[in-house]
Amino acid sequence: MNIAALNELIERAHQHEASTGQLAAQMHAQLERLHPSIRVPSDDSSGVLQGFVSAYIGQVPEVLQAANQVAREAGIEAQIKPVLKVAEQFFLQPPALMAGHEGLDGLLDEAYLAHRLVEEVNDRYIAHLGQPLIPLDTTVANLIAHQLIGEPFANQLDEAVQHAVEGMLDDASFAQDSVQAYRERLSDPQTEAAWQRWPCLSQQLGLELQLDESRAAG
Repeated sequence: MNIAALNELIERAHQHEASTGQLAAQMHAQLERLHPSIRVPSDDSSGVLQGFVSAYIGQVPEVLQAANQVAREAGIEAQIKPVLKVAEQFFLQPPALMAGHEGLDGLLDEAYLAHRLVEEVNDRYIAHLGQPLIPLDTTVANLIAHQLIGEPFANQLDEAVQHAVEGMLDDASFAQDSVQAYRERLSDPQTEAAWQRWPCLSQQLGLELQLDESRAAG
């Protein structure tokens, strides 16, 4: 994984934001049409949204690096690394549908692709092993990012993720002896203790998703 290149790209996006204020303006505009299920517990709502986007983007290198390390420990790096490389390329060489997207605004789209790709890998791990590849729960954060990006573009990004992951992780990938041995280690108390250090990403970033629509509307 080219983590240094990812971090450099993120740093350049922050410099772009410092000179243009593009993301800050966009998040301020988002407040008027923010989905009622997204709860922003702060008087500085646009600042919280901007902080969420910045941290959501910043998590990508760490998440990809962690996923690659766990896959290596599980003995299925050969199967997982190509998927993670696709996520990395979403950042370094974004698809044509991202043309014209700059700064942190553009990286939000690319971070969404990367996080959603890891989420898809996690879903396959859960289906086969009963545990995710990495314990960081990005589901709610991804739903929030989906809302911030807006439809129909976010749906196009979801389609790109589905296309990228199809055929990469089939049942045979999880049938290897090394994977089964890793499954047995998942219940180890030390593994469980280590995973407690990975909180839900959305809660960590100060946002919540209220899925009870009757309460959200009240």
